[in-house]
Formats: sequence, C-alpha cells, structure tokens
Amino acid sequence: MQIPDSYNPVAREIAEALIAGFDKHYRLFRAATRGAKALFEDGDWQGIQEMVRDRIELYDERVAETTQRLRREFHAELLDDEIWQQAKLYFVGLLIRHKQPELAETFFNSVFCRILHRDYFHNDFIFLRPAISTEYIESDPPTYRSYYPATAGLRRTLRAIVRDFGWARPFARLSRDLGCVLRTVRMHLDGEWPALEANFQIQVLSAAFYRNKTAYIIGKVINGGASHPFALPVQHDAGGRLYLDTVLLEPWRIGVLFSFSRAYFLVDMEVPSGYVQFLRSMLPTKSKAELYTMLGLQKQGKNTFYRDFIHHLQHSNDEFVVAPGIRGLVMLVFTLPSFPYVFKLIRDVFGSTKEVDHATVRRKYQLVKRHDRVGRMADTLEFSNVAFPKARFSATLLDELRAQVPSLLEEGDETLVIRHLYIERRMKPLNLYLASASPVEKERAVRDYGDAIKELASANIFPGDMLFKNFGVTRYGRVVFYDYDEIEYMSDCRFRAIPPAPNPEYELSGEPWYPVAKGDVFPEEFGTFLLGDPQVRRVFLKYHADLLTPAFWQARQARIRAGIVEDFYPYPHEMRFINRYGHRFAPGEAAAPP
Repeated sequence: MQIPDSYNPVAREIAEALIAGFDKHYRLFRAATRGAKALFEDGDWQGIQEMVRDRIELYDERVAETTQRLRREFHAELLDDEIWQQAKLYFVGLLIRHKQPELAETFFNSVFCRILHRDYFHNDFIFLRPAISTEYIESDPPTYRSYYPATAGLRRTLRAIVRDFGWARPFARLSRDLGCVLRTVRMHLDGEWPALEANFQIQVLSAAFYRNKTAYIIGKVINGGASHPFALPVQHDAGGRLYLDTVLLEPWRIGVLFSFSRAYFLVDMEVPSGYVQFLRSMLPTKSKAELYTMLGLQKQGKNTFYRDFIHHLQHSNDEFVVAPGIRGLVMLVFTLPSFPYVFKLIRDVFGSTKEVDHATVRRKYQLVKRHDRVGRMADTLEFSNVAFPKARFSATLLDELRAQVPSLLEEGDETLVIRHLYIERRMKPLNLYLASASPVEKERAVRDYGDAIKELASANIFPGDMLFKNFGVTRYGRVVFYDYDEIEYMSDCRFRAIPPAPNPEYELSGEPWYPVAKGDVFPEEFGTFLLGDPQVRRVFLKYHADLLTPAFWQARQARIRAGIVEDFYPYPHEMRFINRYGHRFAPGEAAAPP
C-alpha cells in the first residue's frame, strides 16, 4: 500500500510502534504454547495448567506496555484525528505480508480504545471490519500435513501421522492402539469401508492441541466429496509411556472439545487463521469467535464475537428481555431471544444475604477464566462501554435496568451504553429444566448435576451456592455451573460435621447451636435446600449421597493438597479403548482397506 509523501511521519512511527507491540506479544504467546510439548512429555500437569493461566495475562500486559509507549513518546491523547487516521493506513500497509493480520488489527483496536474516547470507535479510526484477508496465508510448517493411505496403506499411514508429532516418549503399544482405531472406524462405518476415490487422503493439523493431561491429534479424512473429521487423544499410562485413549469421529463430539466450559488449548500456530479455517471445515456449527477463543486467542474471539453480534442486530428485530428464571441477588441477566447468549450485569445493590462487593464478584469471574473449567463452568466474555440500540429494549427490561444498575448505564436518545457486562452462552436453568423434565430426563440431569459438583471439587472449586438455579443444561444435555459470586477454592474451605445438639430444643431453634466461622461448610445441610422434590431426592441419594458427608469433601481436599491432578475426559468413559476393548484387541483383527 502506497502512503502519500505528504503524510505525517509521526503516523508511521505510531504504526511501527503498534506492530512492534503486537509482534512482541505473539512471540511470547508462541513461546508459551511451544513449551506445552515439553511439559506434556515431562508429565508436568500442574505446569500445563499454570501455562494456560499465565498466558491469559500476556495480551493485556502488552497492550498496557504499548499504550504507555505511545503516551510517553508521542503524547497520544493530544494527537489530531488526521494523524490517527494516517497511522491506521500505515498500519494496514505493514500487515500486507504479516502472518497474523487479524490479531494485529485487534491489538491496534485494544490500544486505540485505551487512549481515545468511544466517540472515535468507528471504522475511520479502528478496525470495525477486517482490512486484510486471512485467506491463503502461507505457513512454515504448513498448517496441515497430507497423507495418502492408498499408497502406503492405512495402518502404516496412521503410524506415520502419530510419529510425525515427534514425541520423545515412547508409545506403550502403538500397534495395539492403531488396531483399536481401525476397529472403531469400521464400526462407525457400519462394517463397510467405502470405495476409495482418487483424492483419498488424510489431512492433519501440524501442531498437537494440549490441555490438562492430554494431547489431541486433530484432522479429517477426504474421500471424493466426503469429509470425515477425527480427533485422537494421546495420554500417559502409569509407566509414563504414551497411548491412544480413543478416537472421536462424530463432529458434535469433537465440537465438545471446543466448548466454552473447558480450558483453552495450547497450540503452536504461526498462522492461526489457517487453524480456524481448517477447524471450521470440520466443525461448521462452531463460529470463528468460539474457535479463536478456544485456541487461547480470547481477545480475537471477543472481537469476532462482537462483530457477529452487531451483524445479528442488523438482521433481526426482536427485543432484549429479562432472562427467564429466578432473579439473582447479585447479577441482572437479560437476553435477546434470537441470539444464543445472555448478558449479565452486576447489580448496584446486592440482596441482604450476600456478603460480597463488586470488586469481589469481578475477581470471581476472573478466577473462573484462569482456572481449569473441566467442562463444568461456563466461560464469559467481559466487555466495557458497549452501545446497544435503545429501541430494542423492552419497556420492562429498561425499567429494571434503570432501577437495578443505574451506575452502569449511560442513556442517550437512541443508544444505551452499558459500562460493564459479561456475556455467556445461554443455557436452560436447571431448576426450569427439572420442572418440565420427564422422569428419565430428570434422573439423568440430577445424576449429572452431582457429577458436575464432584468434578469441580476435584479441580479445587467449591461452587458455594449449589442451588439448581445456578446451574444450566447445555444443548448436549450436560449440566454446567454459571453463577460465580460465591465460588471458592476447595483448599480455602473447612468441611465440618454438625455437632450433636446439647438438647432437643436446640434442634428446633432457627439459629445454629455451634460456632460457624468464615469458610466453614456443613455438607449435611445441602439436602435441606436441594432435595425438596421426592423424585430428585431419591435420584440424588442413589448416586451422590456422599456429597452430604464431610468425608467426601475432605478426601478431595487431601488429593488437592497432595498435588494430584485428576483425569477429566470430554467424552464418555465407555468410549475409551481400555473400557471398550479392555486392550485385549489383537492388532491383526482389524481389517483395513489397502
């Protein structure tokens, strides 16, 4: 892009400072993700969790650093509009051969929005729309590798795919595992291998996806006009050797790996847009925003989400309304029925039973973002100064906003600016789900509710308020926690038994006869407010009676304090090869196509 000679040289220097700030950020980001392979090989599970957590802070640190530089060197707040517009044009020119142009544009926006007022938040000054195409950006190594089984044979090709990731640790019995893969694929195809077309090939993303104690190989099989996605989880056995735990073949099951209720992946990508394009070809129901976020690029995911949201507003006409369900004492929640998300605002004044303040609530939500969510806590997108079309708000919702969160509102004739809010994927509140569920659905949901609490406990999370209204049911029928104002680390709680009452009269009193300190939890009390419905009580006691005992919680605490990182599987246990085949399956039994 040619910039006229008459342009101010300060604009070029600002653009160069911005690109330098972004490039430094992405170097640090890739260094962190590149280290995941060594941590996986070393079995350093706590190290992987720490890397996922610490990496989240990298972006804001570089934005702050670049903002300070622009203020210090260029007095950025005092520059006139023409210089900023020129700086944007220079910046676009610097992105022509860049490997991450879309991320750099988002970085530009983040810095600019910290410096100038939102009156400037339009396309003359920031990137409301992408300026650089991300199609066909070349990567070294390439985004994906292609394999041709018709020449080498399917089993040998699968072996090469696994070996090409270069893990230093040996596999325990790779031939056995590959036999299990082939047998499972054959069953998935109803026992018949399809005719092989001329273009028959397997495409595999070049970098493994690391999270918790697993590395995932992700790819797709191309045969004629058909495309079949797959994911292979690689784990350590008790002796530290590697093995393939299962193979995921249904797109929706692979999509669960990218759920917002799970921690972000660690993936080393030179061209992230290439990974997003490849994943979308496998998982067309996943948006770019979701995929960027789950690849650890949450700011890009947030930027893309907002663009999608604005696009949706322009192509819909329904009203924002108060979200269904029991009103919370801390958060005011509203939704747009045609858009699958909810908008959550911290109330100005909390209910009398709540002992938290605004700063504490925000810390709790940040805790969840940085913690391993193990598929049981909803991630949130946090926004500031979001302008909504005022005419799209129902009268009831406007009245409630004015009454409950006036400090967060800036109201104009046509717009309503909300100074701070969280956005989450919409789920059906568990209490509403149970009220209309069939007996079979109710049993499944109550059992999964208890499983969710146990998995959170193993991940060092105590939900605090375990009422059904604070949990939701996803579109896949999974129970997920989403109300965080009372969340605590398990390691900060004291789980106690209720001591015997001195006499029967004490048990009839509305006040406890025993001292209660901050952090004390009495699991025996849970049944009082959770198990009023006889059917719910029967199912809960059938599967999860141990949750009502201090012993369960104390045992989980002991494992946490011992540094044990539990296994969490984003697929049913019965799909694991060790459970499906008992690893007794002989490799030669799996007939494979030539």
